Amino acid sequence: MNSDKPKKKLILERQKMSRQDPLLRSKNFKEVALGYTDEEAVVEAVRCIDCKKPLCIDGCPVEIDIPGFIRLIQQRDFLGSARKLKEKNSLPAICGRVCPQEDQCEKVCLVGRKGDPIAIGRLERFAADYERRIGNVEVPKLPAPSGKRVAVVGSGPAGLTIASDLAKMGHDVTIFEALHSIGGVLRYGIPEFRLPKAVLEAEVDYLRKLGVKIEKSFVVGRLRLLDEFLMDGFDAVFVGTGAGLPYFMGVPGENLNGVYSANEFLTRVNLMKAYLFPDYDTPVVVGKKVAVIGAGNTAMDAARCALRLGAESHIIYRRSREEAPARKEEVENAQEEGVQFHFLAAPVDVLGTPDGWVRALRLIRMELGEPDDSGRRRPVPVKGSETEFDVQTVVVAVGQGPNPLVPSTTEKLEVNKKGCIVADPATGETTKKGVFAGGDIVTGGATVILAMGAARKAARAIDKYLEGEFEGKYWSPTASSSSALEQ
Repeated sequence: MNSDKPKKKLILERQKMSRQDPLLRSKNFKEVALGYTDEEAVVEAVRCIDCKKPLCIDGCPVEIDIPGFIRLIQQRDFLGSARKLKEKNSLPAICGRVCPQEDQCEKVCLVGRKGDPIAIGRLERFAADYERRIGNVEVPKLPAPSGKRVAVVGSGPAGLTIASDLAKMGHDVTIFEALHSIGGVLRYGIPEFRLPKAVLEAEVDYLRKLGVKIEKSFVVGRLRLLDEFLMDGFDAVFVGTGAGLPYFMGVPGENLNGVYSANEFLTRVNLMKAYLFPDYDTPVVVGKKVAVIGAGNTAMDAARCALRLGAESHIIYRRSREEAPARKEEVENAQEEGVQFHFLAAPVDVLGTPDGWVRALRLIRMELGEPDDSGRRRPVPVKGSETEFDVQTVVVAVGQGPNPLVPSTTEKLEVNKKGCIVADPATGETTKKGVFAGGDIVTGGATVILAMGAARKAARAIDKYLEGEFEGKYWSPTASSSSALEQ
């Protein structure tokens, strides 16, 4: 920022973004938020005061030059803005839709100290959508090939990010994806109305243009082991297999027909195209009334999908609304569409019909006690307060753990007591030489942007490793021991 420039007058209120009418959108799977027009984007961008020390960059795990791309929108150079974004982030249209900016870049925006912070995520989405809309996607000039090969296991946000970064460094990268479509949680965990598949496809196509190879329907740990990759000519491996192991409540009746994990429910809706029923033959059985257990973003997604599939949809959460982990706007969207919320209630039993289907939940009322390890007030059951709640379907969205297949089939790859791969948070280095890891398989279930940030750090470390310059926590390229477990 030029200190001689006159100070701008703060515009405290941010531009609103159009959305589908709640009554209309509750009956379709089309995208809810409609994005900014050119004029709306410019007006919002002008609110940015171009801080001398922009804290927003520090708040972004992938280090986007936020003032830089916003400045180009101010100048109506929308293509330039998209390309500025892609210097650091190959998935801007995705991040602009699903990142929790309110807890990242927008949380530290100086304008937010007096009014609404700059709508950084919406502007990111706008620039990326503009580039895709006019079809002028530019691929940067790549360096000469390094001759080094890297295998990336998993095509979620961490896998896509590190593949892009390593390709831009000149390395030969192949992504191995277990399912028949690319994207991991971005494809099967987030509904069409929040992240259209066409947006994901466009950003995956950008990786292909960077030279990234993709092997689909390839289950690492079954078709090939990590050790075989390293013996077959890959110089390094990155594991980004995410947190695909669902948790359940541990109450009686969870094995009844009509009980889904949120993973299974959303996968059936997304990958099997249940949202296009009856054109596709894989509908999800929801009955007249669905109860979703939990209040995170995944729970909101499941409840809103159930509503669109024609059911009466309910959220059951054992704490109060203030403790709900979902993004505020997703809770508001769900309520506007007609999802009904039941706070301070928890299932103690899933009740079934004689032929083994769900017929009701037995709920107990909760009250809040002292804060627990998470800092939130602990829910405490109220004795004698049980009631029955009639439902035909129960979706359990209480969290998920790391996918165990790769760790369980790889020798000398250490995991912690939760089953997460042990990795240096600064580099992604694991206890097995040549193997790096990042994202939910290391941290447990977190956010898209945090997985991408971990992948960015791992890409730098792998690049150094391939150049023989990496001095790790557990091993180095010249060390004879391949594992901390051997030390």
